[in-house]
Order: sequence, then structure tokens, then C-alpha cells
Amino acid sequence: MLPMVRSVWLMSCAVAAGVAIGGCQDTRTPEAASSSAPASTSSTGSVTKKAATDLEQLAERLVNQSAGIKEGELVLVSGGTADQELLENIAVHVRKAGAFPQVVLSSDRMAKRLFFDVPEKFDGQADVLGLKLAENFNAVIAVTSNLEEGVFAGADPKRQAVRAKTSLPVTETFLKRKVKQVEVGNGLYPTAWRARRLGMTDDELRATFWEGVNVDYTSLAARAQEVKTTVAAGREIQIRDSHGTDLRVRVNGRSVQTSDGIITSEEAQAGGAAVSVYLPAGEVYMTPVAGTAEGKVVRPREYFEGQEIQNLTLTFAAGKLTSMTGSGPGFGPFKALYDAAGEGKDVFAVIDFGINPNVKLPVASAVGNWVPAGTITIGMGNNLWAGGDNKSGYAYYVSLPGTTVTLDGKPIIESGQLKI
Repeated sequence: MLPMVRSVWLMSCAVAAGVAIGGCQDTRTPEAASSSAPASTSSTGSVTKKAATDLEQLAERLVNQSAGIKEGELVLVSGGTADQELLENIAVHVRKAGAFPQVVLSSDRMAKRLFFDVPEKFDGQADVLGLKLAENFNAVIAVTSNLEEGVFAGADPKRQAVRAKTSLPVTETFLKRKVKQVEVGNGLYPTAWRARRLGMTDDELRATFWEGVNVDYTSLAARAQEVKTTVAAGREIQIRDSHGTDLRVRVNGRSVQTSDGIITSEEAQAGGAAVSVYLPAGEVYMTPVAGTAEGKVVRPREYFEGQEIQNLTLTFAAGKLTSMTGSGPGFGPFKALYDAAGEGKDVFAVIDFGINPNVKLPVASAVGNWVPAGTITIGMGNNLWAGGDNKSGYAYYVSLPGTTVTLDGKPIIESGQLKI
């Protein structure tokens, strides 16, 4: 999982290029793009993809149900060229609602060149365009695909830290203005490399992704409320697994948020974490009581910029990371990025419960994702997206499949099975 600030997907998609093109770490290979759906021939004779789901219906749901677009709103629509038909459909439905769409495109090539080809002296330059967009748009709907791993492999971690810090005022402005954010992807967009990581075929990943996206949002919202009510009544969470993970953290009195696929009118008024939706949806999350995380998280296999990390072990005491160990080719660059980051990077930041029943990953998969029912994700660093106050330019989140989680001693997840 790429250590980055989750909420920054919005800015990286929309403003990194400076000309509203490219930058959302759209890390996709041509091979993965061509394999995402069978090809067909259009009336003009050109070869086009057959959509894996009803893109017209999906666009309508994204605009009217997920984002709740209102007449007169300004809506930024972003994604890669492989999803152009969906982006166009979204734009049409935005306009049908009486709102005004602006479509921007992203690409791996642009994202990479914007980092490696732009002189270092501009890394700390105030993001004037990003702030203008944050001050004027009312909503963002983004398709984040990440078709290619390792787009930023070899990037100078000190430069990355500077750029992350520079983007924070934009993030804060979006949050302050209660800009609605809907992302399609959520770390599961079907790609060949992601399927391999999860131990699935391309077809299996594609099927589970679209089943997750197309889950009934009304039922999911009701399920999210059940889990939210249970967790909100608890005091302490303990997470354990067979790899050596054993972590305790207090959550009593903390606000609990949900990503259930819908931004309601009440949530739009509330702002903050309530106006962000990640699809496939199905998450219940909170920030912990400060200073209470104790124990360790062990991952036998993890990846950074396409390189494997073995036995990644994160040790926490008094709510902060005190030790980070591991091996393999990915560990050195992973730790270098952490070392280069600024204040707040070491603070335990978030606990996230996956509740989507339609997203099922192989039992033997060593790599997880936010949303499968029974998965728990923890993170450190920036947690503004989750309703927290950590403004660090760094964040790292890791999903832990197959864990057992207790709430005040009572199992709520057993070996990866949600019991609530």
C-alpha cells in the first residue's frame, strides 16, 4: 500500500498538473487497461471496450445518490483516458442536475514527469491553482485507477515530503468548505498487477470490484449504522493475528464515521469526514484516543512502489511509533520516505472496519483492502479524512486480513469474519 495521505487523492487528481491534466498517480499499464473488459467494434469501425458494468447507470448513481449533486454546483470530474466513457457520462448527469461539470484527465506519464522533470526549486511553491479550485468547486467525482505500480520508484523522499507539505493548505480548504468527494477505486480498481498481489485472476478481481461498487447502498448504510452503534459504545479495541500482531487502543468517546456510498443532505451540512465516499463503499472508522495505542503490527508481506517488504513490524507505545523493522528490497525506500517526513508522522491515527459483503478476497491473500467485511485497517500520520486533526504530510495505512478483533474483550471479528 502506498504511504500517502488518503484525502490527497482529490488534489493529486485535479491540480498537480497545474493545467487540470494528470497527477492522480494514475499508475496504469497499457496491458492492464486492455484487459479490463472484452473489446468490441463501434459503428465507426474503431475498437472499443465493452464495459464491465452499466456505465450510464453507474454515472447516474454517482451524481445523484453518492454525491447528491444540486443545481448550480460546480463539479470536478477526473480520471484516466481508459475511463473516458464513464467520465463523459458523469459530466452529462451533472449537467442534467443543473450543475456544471469540468472534466480533467490523468495519466501515469504526466504524473511521473510532473515529479521527475519539474525542477526541485518549485517543490515548495504555493499551489495557487489548487487553492483556486478548492475555493470554487462544490464537489469532486474521481476515478482513481493506479494501473501501473512503481510510477514514483526512485523519487527523492525529501522532495516528496516537501510536496506533501505544500499540498496541505489545499486539503484543508476542501475540508473547510465542505466540498463533497466521491472516489471510485478505493485500492481495488481492477488491474493485472493488483490481481496478482491479491492472488486473484483478472476476471475474479474485476467481478468482485464491480459487485462491491454496485452493492445496495441503502442496505449498506443500515449495516454501517449497526457497526457504528456497536463500536461507539465500546472503550478499547484489541487486534491480534497469527503473524504476531497484538495491538490495543482506546476508542471511548471518539466520533465514528462511515463510508456507505451515499452523502446525505445532513452529511453535506456536517462536512469533514461526512462528505467523503470511497467506492467500493463499506467502511466504519474512527480516530483513537490520543496516546493509547500500545503493541505491534506485523505484516509478513507488504509492497512499496512495486517492491516487496518482508516481515514489516511496527511497534507503538503511548500512541506513537517507536520502532519500524523489515527486510526486502522495498523496506529501504519505504523507511526513507518515513524518515524524510515531518511532524506527526509517527502518531497512531485511525482504525477502519470493512463491512462490504460483496467484496471477497482469497483467504490466503497476504495483502488486504479497506472494504471486505471483516477486514480491519490501521494507520499512522495524517487523519484529516477520518475526522482527526493530524495535519502531517505523511500517512501509512495497512489492511490486516484474517485478524481477530475484540471490543472490551468481546470478539467482533474472528479470523477475518465480522461478528456484529
